[in-house]
Amino acid sequence: MKTGFRAILVEEVAPGKFDQRLVERQVQELPDYPLLVAVSHSSLNFKDALSAYGNRAVTRHYPHTPGIDAAGTLISDSSGVFAAGDKILVTGYDLGMNTPGGHSECICIPSDWALPLPDGLSLREAMILGTAGLTAGLCVEKLLEAGAKPGDGEVLVTGATGGVGSIAVALLAHLGFRVAAVTGKLESTQYLTALGAQKVLDRETLAPFASKAIAKPLWAWAVDTVGGETLFNVVKSLAYGGGVAACGMAAGAQFQANVFPFILRGISLLGVESVELPLAKKSAVWQRLAGDWYIGRQLDLIAEDISLEQVPEFLARLHRGHGIGRYVVDMSLACPEREPLVSRLTAES
Repeated sequence: MKTGFRAILVEEVAPGKFDQRLVERQVQELPDYPLLVAVSHSSLNFKDALSAYGNRAVTRHYPHTPGIDAAGTLISDSSGVFAAGDKILVTGYDLGMNTPGGHSECICIPSDWALPLPDGLSLREAMILGTAGLTAGLCVEKLLEAGAKPGDGEVLVTGATGGVGSIAVALLAHLGFRVAAVTGKLESTQYLTALGAQKVLDRETLAPFASKAIAKPLWAWAVDTVGGETLFNVVKSLAYGGGVAACGMAAGAQFQANVFPFILRGISLLGVESVELPLAKKSAVWQRLAGDWYIGRQLDLIAEDISLEQVPEFLARLHRGHGIGRYVVDMSLACPEREPLVSRLTAES
């Protein structure tokens, strides 16, 4: 199969200097895995930005194509798990880290990385959600399993304008919780209230808690996407019996902690991981995101559609910390004169 396709390629052009550009590749250059997928949509995540700018903890070897999320049409599956023409999605595992990822019109992946597209979601909606939506769903699930109920009081969401934060705000509001959104971008207040936040707070609201062993109880529960000292400041300010679902480390992987909130208030720190989550667990959360957790209208508020050509520009925006919501890569937004890849691949297979 000699069909060409477009992909973003990250190259180390000088020691420590990385360039991102659109290139033409061939299907035979992809890894030898069972599933060949024509990607219709992908998305941008902070991990993609780290990969695009040479973070070796994410991607060890370059040149490389980032993109930890992808959704599209199956061209072939030598394992026999799926059938040609199936709509599938993949988030996490090694996609976009050391395996060529979703910022490409074509991927080749193991069959145990992929899920059938859930009924009720389009391929685009699946990528508005992507890893961010899966992670937000897992955070909400952790809180519910810990006993969270809408009548308990406010739920705090940190990093609320980011992908995970935005979806967490919308999902919690959809489920009837009163959401207080924390952000360093107060100019996005209208955006957050449209997603369902009842209160929008500057991130400096949490800063005075840093000098305290324990703070006044302000929130019943929390979702923290930031990490570092922000996470422990949230822990200190939770009400008795509360908990925080923690899923990010943009502000750092460490914080100075003490046992007072955990012992005096019975606070729970609930870790969330979505990359290596067993496929059955991922599937269960996806079914909820497509079902009773479907946030409908808010998905369009969260998403901005971009072309594959625009990916380097928006990766730079994410890397600088200037991202808002979710950026969805629509492979059809450029080269309208070119026959869709899925048609060309299907004709050859």
